Amino acid sequence: MIELPEAYVLSEQISQTLAGKTIRNAAANTHPHGFAMYTGDPAAYNAMLAGKKITGSGTLTRETCSCDIVGIICDDMLLTISTPIKYHAPGEKLPKKHQLLLEFEDDSHMSCTVQMWGGMHCVPLANVKKNAPQPPSPYDDAFDEAYFGRLVNGVKPNLSAKALLATEQRIPGLGNGVLQDILFNAGVHPKRKIEAMRDGDIQRLFSSVKTTLKEMRDNGGRDTEKDLFNQSGGYRTILSNKTLAFPCGVCGSGLVRQAYLGGNIYFCPICQPME
Repeated sequence: MIELPEAYVLSEQISQTLAGKTIRNAAANTHPHGFAMYTGDPAAYNAMLAGKKITGSGTLTRETCSCDIVGIICDDMLLTISTPIKYHAPGEKLPKKHQLLLEFEDDSHMSCTVQMWGGMHCVPLANVKKNAPQPPSPYDDAFDEAYFGRLVNGVKPNLSAKALLATEQRIPGLGNGVLQDILFNAGVHPKRKIEAMRDGDIQRLFSSVKTTLKEMRDNGGRDTEKDLFNQSGGYRTILSNKTLAFPCGVCGSGLVRQAYLGGNIYFCPICQPME
């Protein structure tokens, strides 16, 4: 699923590729999916979006919500999307199944196909709460070591590293996918409790959040995800289903995958000790 780095990459690509295009037709929920979420009746999307011009895009992680979402401005309407987005040039084959399909007047298309779950919400731009207070993004200067320290001090000491970083949206857009490399680079086990961490662990964790997410964004997203043009991201994941079969690149030991807190965690038991 797209997380913070991919949301930034997709937003930039949409601004460069789709801005100025006028929507000829919008089809939502053509192929129903049990975990596809819409605003109101998806059958009304065409009436809300047909004839609207795309004027820009951006991440809405801080401005309007607390998750990894791409916002697409369509004149006076706003599409907020938290599922993979694809662009299709004129004449290009379209996906057989989709939960949102925009057809533009130049015969190009944009599609969203939900994998696990995803939201494709359409709301009037005037309804967006632009001044609602939101936590800073890890890409902001305001997300500094002091701010991170307050996050850590504000939770129960028996919380695990994964729970701290990737639950309750304490850090908007940081999910289970990007979590794995952040913890590996910090040398912290996903199950390690905050109360078992020393000052050096917290400092490394903060530094890894900043640097790992930046590297993911700057390299076009992770290689486990696709961009607007269906191309894999250029950031090579250290811990993911792509690397599980290979030894740790640092110590050479076998990597481990376990189910934990509603998703899989990947770790090196040598480089990321529990204590």
